Amino acid sequence: MKRVFKRVLATGDWHCGHQVGLSTPAYHTPTTSDHKFVKLANVRRDVWNWFDKKITPWKPIDILILNGDALDGKGDRSGGTEQITPDRKVQCDMGMAVIEFIDPSIVRMLYGTPYHTGNGEDWEDILAEKAGAKIGSHEWYEINGKIFDCKHKLGSSQIPHGRLTPLAREILWNKEWSFQNNTPLADVLIRSHVHYYDQVDHDNCLGFSLPAMQGFGSKFGSRQCSGKVDIGFVIFDVSNNGEVKWKTERAEIAVLKAKAEKL
Repeated sequence: MKRVFKRVLATGDWHCGHQVGLSTPAYHTPTTSDHKFVKLANVRRDVWNWFDKKITPWKPIDILILNGDALDGKGDRSGGTEQITPDRKVQCDMGMAVIEFIDPSIVRMLYGTPYHTGNGEDWEDILAEKAGAKIGSHEWYEINGKIFDCKHKLGSSQIPHGRLTPLAREILWNKEWSFQNNTPLADVLIRSHVHYYDQVDHDNCLGFSLPAMQGFGSKFGSRQCSGKVDIGFVIFDVSNNGEVKWKTERAEIAVLKAKAEKL
């Protein structure tokens, strides 16, 4: 039966190359026998198994929006100690393996943060070329008459009740720009970077901060950050008459659940 909608997978922050980044089974073998790296390999495996289980029922995917930080980079902050490999060419191969698994008809990509994807170079260009994708910094896509405003970077907040504010601000800035006829007026606004999911319906625009597809366990996140982190993705079905429906898939990974040490 012919579909009367286009299905869009919105996802980002794969961080391919990191020990707990998204990776296909070819990269699930522990890099050493050290118990710490065995645990991290188990995280990679379990995150992938969840992704496989949750994505497959949504196929076929018409449009993949890969919203930045597909690669993790050299890991300078940790001296590369958190990388499966710091080689960005290999990380592009890892990302391509995920895209091939998703098997979308159309791929669109957004640039991530320079720390992960190149301070001078844009290594995500290589992945985009492999995937036959267009890539940009801030892009607008019209899907069955609805405008999707997509960009990687989003501000965060250290207070739980302040986390919706950056999304609302982005929506209002879109309206300001569009009133001056400089950008399209967004119906759906998508951001990433913060690794947590939030959604706001504000002033006739749906705003989303996408969950990440990187597991917990980075040194930077564990030692220097606080706040909720989400793993998952968002599916949009945009009907031929412009109706937008969405479903957020968020993971609960048993190996990532902290336990108290009994003394």
